[in-house]
Amino acid sequence: MEKEKFYITTAIAYTSSKPHIGNTYEIVFTDAIARFMRLIGKDVFFLTGTDEHGIKIQEYAEKAGIAPKEYVDKISAQVKGIWDLMNTSYDKFIRTTDPEHEKTVSEIFTRLYEQGDIYKSEYSGWYCTPCETFYTETQLKDGKCPDCGAEVKKTKEEAYFFKMSKYQKQLEEYIENNPDFITPESRKKEMVNNFLKPGLQDLCVSRTTFTWGIPVKFDSKHVIYVWIDALSNYITALGYNPNGQSGDLYNKYWPCDVHIIGKDILRFHTIYWPIMLMALGQPLPKQVFGHPWFLAGEDKMSKSKGNTIYADDLVNYFGVDAVRFYLLSEMPYAQDGVITYSNVMARYNSELANTLGNLVSRTIAMCKKYFDGVIPHPGDENELDKEFKACAKEAVNGVLSKMNEYRVSEAIGELFEFLRRSNKYIDETMPWSLAKTDDGKERLKTVIYNLLEAIRISAVLLQPFMTITSDKILEFLNTSEKDWESVQTFGKLQAGIQIKDGEILFARIDEEKMSLRISADLEAKSPAKPQPPKDIKEQITIDDFAKVELRVAQILECEPVPKSDKLLKLKVDLGYETRQVVSGIAKFYKPQDLIGKKVVLCANLAPVKLRGVESCGMILASGEEDVKVLFIDDAVPNGSGIR
Repeated sequence: MEKEKFYITTAIAYTSSKPHIGNTYEIVFTDAIARFMRLIGKDVFFLTGTDEHGIKIQEYAEKAGIAPKEYVDKISAQVKGIWDLMNTSYDKFIRTTDPEHEKTVSEIFTRLYEQGDIYKSEYSGWYCTPCETFYTETQLKDGKCPDCGAEVKKTKEEAYFFKMSKYQKQLEEYIENNPDFITPESRKKEMVNNFLKPGLQDLCVSRTTFTWGIPVKFDSKHVIYVWIDALSNYITALGYNPNGQSGDLYNKYWPCDVHIIGKDILRFHTIYWPIMLMALGQPLPKQVFGHPWFLAGEDKMSKSKGNTIYADDLVNYFGVDAVRFYLLSEMPYAQDGVITYSNVMARYNSELANTLGNLVSRTIAMCKKYFDGVIPHPGDENELDKEFKACAKEAVNGVLSKMNEYRVSEAIGELFEFLRRSNKYIDETMPWSLAKTDDGKERLKTVIYNLLEAIRISAVLLQPFMTITSDKILEFLNTSEKDWESVQTFGKLQAGIQIKDGEILFARIDEEKMSLRISADLEAKSPAKPQPPKDIKEQITIDDFAKVELRVAQILECEPVPKSDKLLKLKVDLGYETRQVVSGIAKFYKPQDLIGKKVVLCANLAPVKLRGVESCGMILASGEEDVKVLFIDDAVPNGSGIR
């Protein structure tokens, strides 16, 4: 019988910098869903990758002094490395610099142009570089980007536009007829009310102000903008061909069952992307799930705020499965989650060391103590045993129900509720007391078997979330009963089998010691604090300072002083007169870079001769090894006093 197919994707990670734990959550969340769908017997294709074009990448590369391709190769490798570190089971990792992707995107753009859905015009508006988005004056919030709050630049340029408005009614009908297309429900309301109902504007889909992108085939001064480039990865990865004869993967797996994305890019995936597919005559994805964010304490994670946490650091302290567990169990379905080092430690000790680890170690120890490590044959069961087995069935059904709705944290909650019930079963049956009598030993066989079987079922259910830990537990039990079918009936664990020795799954953390270790590591990684300067002068009074005359001067001319590699000769305008000044900044500035700049001049400094050239004043600068001249705003008049 042919398996039911299931195609799932993450958003492709932008290659601007190393992904933090909030970015990493998405791949782990998607991996848990993909693994679960495989577990229940579906034919899964799981796609992830990196988004590598655009002006931001070009600027980052220029700042680093390397070519854009070299820059994205480095960051893409970092992204893939973290995805692999987190034990994610993607089937393909696509890069938007892959030749096949670039070729197909170029063909998609050309087809949309030739059929009249893309046209050339001119754009005039405000551009946000971080969001790579244009806004009208009315869309700005306090004169800044309405999405990220960054400064925007007034931009006017020739561009190609996509006719979004042409497909608005068709998209509205699709969303109405497919109520689960956008989830959670709150996200759908946001998209419909804030973006669709006000009316769609045509979308800018090319740029001329940078070159790092896929060229428009028929107009080489334009590069294809991020929306068509990045969003198309979901079909180019499968071998889609806009001119017919798409590949076998595309014919098998498209349409996508679910796009897993961050809530901040929902508009692009639920409005831009579906309309592009409509224009291409292709089926739309069945669902787009916009997941919440992880907050570092109460704030959104941000490098500028210094509150960024990285997956590899967490793994170094707690291990891969503990980090996966925290991410998956701590993020609610629709609200933002919170991550701090102290929270991770607390959950590690309470749930992994106590609830899970303690149950496994106690039960295996009792099996070895009372039955020499051989799984006993269960005997008669009582009402308590029946109720315990019913709890196991509820856990299996609960996990299935929650995972089918992508409520991963709630699915883990169902599983750990059963683990807590299993620990309670030990307290209720008191195996240590049963072992004291012959009748008790018979009853003990059933109790220990039920506990071992509960652990096996839990380990199978644990596979999508903590696959390393699941494998270890199943190895301890020496069982081959690992598939979904095996958890449908309580009692699949084979009696008479010798269990294996196993390590402690999760040793309890000393939270105080771990906190000190983390604090020391963070301190070592933080930028060195500036040391007090060694040449601090003695205090002066305001009368002493008043003797120094500081004025704004504009540099009119600038040239090197002959036979000197340190000095520049400047002619400056003080408004009421011009002067000649010699300054030792030749190693740090080219003459042409200074002409027209306004600087601070110490105007009452006694004239001196430097290398035979008279200097009537001194311009102010900071630093010694890396000198920076203090420039003044162009709006300040020449000759203005500074006090």
